[in-house]
Amino acid sequence: MPPAIKSQQRVSRMNLSGQIAEQLREDVLTGALLPNAQLNEKELALSFGVSRGPLREAMQRLIQEGLLRSEPHRGVFVAEMSEADLTDIYFVRAAIETAAAKQLVTSRNTETISSQLSRISEKMDKAVHAKRWKDGSELDFEFHRSLVDAAGSKRLSKTYMTVQAETRLSLHRLMGGYRRSEELAEEHFRFADILKNGDLTETLDELDRHFGDPVAIMRRARHSDSSEYRKSSIE
Repeated sequence: MPPAIKSQQRVSRMNLSGQIAEQLREDVLTGALLPNAQLNEKELALSFGVSRGPLREAMQRLIQEGLLRSEPHRGVFVAEMSEADLTDIYFVRAAIETAAAKQLVTSRNTETISSQLSRISEKMDKAVHAKRWKDGSELDFEFHRSLVDAAGSKRLSKTYMTVQAETRLSLHRLMGGYRRSEELAEEHFRFADILKNGDLTETLDELDRHFGDPVAIMRRARHSDSSEYRKSSIE
C-alpha cells in the first residue's frame, strides 16, 4: 500500500506542476508577465496556493522551453527576444525540419505524412477564411510539429518542442501576435504535395522558400498597415 500512495502523490504533484506551467506559459505569451521581469517564488506560490516544489518544477519546464531564463545567484526571469534570437530560432527550425524532410524522403515514407499534412491544411484553410487567426496559427504549429514527429526521432521531436515554444514567444514579442495570412493554407498544401512526390531537392527548396527571411518579414510587419501584414509569410 505505501508505494501506491507515494505514486499517487507523485502523479498529483506532476499534474499540479503541469497546470502551473500552463498558466505561466500563457502569462508569458500574452504579456501578463513582461520581458525581463523577475519571478518571485514566494508571491507566485501564494497566488497559486501551492508550495514552492511544484512551482519550481513548472518554472524549470519553462526554462527548458526557453520562455524563462535562470541566472545564477539572481533568480528566474522572463525571456526577452531580439532580432538575433529570431534569426537563430528560424535557423534551428530550418535545420530540424530539413533533417526530418530528408529522413522521410530517403526512407520513401512520404505518402502517409503528406496525407496527414493535407488534412491539417484543410482545417487551416477553413480557419483563415473564417478569420480565426489564432486557430490558423495553432494548426500551422501542428503542421510543422507533425512533419518533424513523422521522422520518428524522439530527440529531434523533443528539441523541436523547445524551438516551437520560442517561436511562439518571438511572434508575440516581436510581431505583436499570430500570423494573419489568407495564403497560409495554400503554402502548406503546396509543401504537402511536393513532399508526397518524394523529390528531395524540390522538397528542400520549397521548405527554404517557406521560411524566407524572418527578420525582414518581421520588420515589414511592424512598419506596415494591417493589409500588408496579412500578406506576410512568417509563421
